[in-house]
Amino acid sequence: MTRSYPTVPAPHYDVPADEALARVEAFADLMSRRRTIRDFSTAPVPLDVIDAAIRVAATAPSGANVQPWRFVVVTDPEIKSRLRVAAEEEEVEFYTRRATQEWLDALAPLGTDTDKPFLEDAPALIVVFEVHKGPDTPRPYYVKESVGIAVGFLLAALHHAGLATLTHTPSPMRFLNEVLERPAEERAYVVIPVGYPTDDAEVPAITKKPLDEVRIIR
Repeated sequence: MTRSYPTVPAPHYDVPADEALARVEAFADLMSRRRTIRDFSTAPVPLDVIDAAIRVAATAPSGANVQPWRFVVVTDPEIKSRLRVAAEEEEVEFYTRRATQEWLDALAPLGTDTDKPFLEDAPALIVVFEVHKGPDTPRPYYVKESVGIAVGFLLAALHHAGLATLTHTPSPMRFLNEVLERPAEERAYVVIPVGYPTDDAEVPAITKKPLDEVRIIR
């Protein structure tokens, strides 16, 4: 078949069925131990490990291969402090005015509140931005879907490296552009604190839905 665009040979995946199952089950066991952490040690994280995880995230598929994402790594204590102050201002508005009682009731078992110390305690924050059309950026397609997949890759890579994470989404998030000096065509998607849990860290006693509840075969 003649194509009007450049191509390269497709990769081949010659993995026997039994090995494929073993690989996926081992990965599933690893990921089943991933938990959202809110109590972070201040112990530093190697930046080359974070870079490697971002490299994984950047392999995600995206609409028209535009790759509409930007990963801003924050380690400066002063910037982290400014982010925490701004985020907590938005969280106070959320918990006292914006959130419905139904939403607050859903959050109650997770123990979340307006206090966000992890934004300062975690040694690194990865702020993920969607990149929209701008003076030097093309129009993207399926932006949220593309960035969401990339964030999933990123969380899996960080967990595989033995690092703890949290997905923080203060709303609205335009303050992130101001603090991090990002252009208007970039829109914050999520803030991910990265590090190690404190020795006495605890997590809510929650469970995941069993396979039969989330998988349907036709």
